[in-house]
Amino acid sequence: MTKKVILVDEKDNVCTSVSEIKKNDQFKIVKNNTEVWAKAIEDVSFGHKIAINNILKGDSIIKYGQIIGRAKKDINKGEWVHIHNVCDTYKSI
Repeated sequence: MTKKVILVDEKDNVCTSVSEIKKNDQFKIVKNNTEVWAKAIEDVSFGHKIAINNILKGDSIIKYGQIIGRAKKDINKGEWVHIHNVCDTYKSI
């Protein structure tokens, strides 16, 4: 079943769920006029972020076209992105 997500800016590496997403649910992102399909690798609550590509430890988390934090650890495509794997941009990892 396809779930809905929102990609705010073409530069973003996370999207936001607009429905409850369960592990293995598929979702579609349209980025740079290209459809990209992904599969959630864990449950993601409504309004939370999901990685739309692999993000390496220390890399910027980008939403709204802006850096909103950095990855505390490697984050896989389809993984829930939240305070457990993101830190403030000014904190050391």
